[in-house]
Amino acid sequence: MQTFKRARVEQWTREKIESLSTPEVRQLSANALNLGEPEIAALCEEVLDARPRGRPPVRRVVRKGEPRRLVSRAQALGLRGVTLRNRSWSRGGVRESDGAVVLALWAEDVQLADGASNYLLWAPNVEGARPWSDTPGGQERLEHCRLAAEGGNAEGLLVYGERMEGSLPDDKALSVQGADPHTVLTLRVEKRAEEYWATWGGGTNATT
Repeated sequence: MQTFKRARVEQWTREKIESLSTPEVRQLSANALNLGEPEIAALCEEVLDARPRGRPPVRRVVRKGEPRRLVSRAQALGLRGVTLRNRSWSRGGVRESDGAVVLALWAEDVQLADGASNYLLWAPNVEGARPWSDTPGGQERLEHCRLAAEGGNAEGLLVYGERMEGSLPDDKALSVQGADPHTVLTLRVEKRAEEYWATWGGGTNATT
């Protein structure tokens, strides 16, 4: 099955995707996400980003507290000086100019307690509960957590979308609406037992 999936990914080269019309590329991207093939979806996103009208106007209901202007995760991190190691599975990066760690956080997973916001950045895959932690993306997040914990701080950007039941949003999501590039969170990163957590409090350490 894994060999079959790899062959299917290799079948959809960038050149082949570029030969499709824009509506066809959008549909292929949606199908790839639903089938759990993020590499194909990432190629589609690159092709769409390169087209002047690749992104149609999107109308949706904006929930309270949610930003109105969103961009792709790669674009949001790029605005903070981060180049992703892999557009498909990277969820953050290290800014070359100053070595700061910048992380993309799934907005709906932020936990509020005692006036502070908390976010589980990484936890080990115990008895198969968090398989994403063992993937390249999960291992890269662990590397970033260790770097951030040594310095104590990192920057965070919130990503909005719809979860897929039974999967971590960092691994698979039903839909990704985009990231807020304008609100930057100053995170305190610490290790708790075998987990890494980020905290920020009361909006006092968020910049726009």
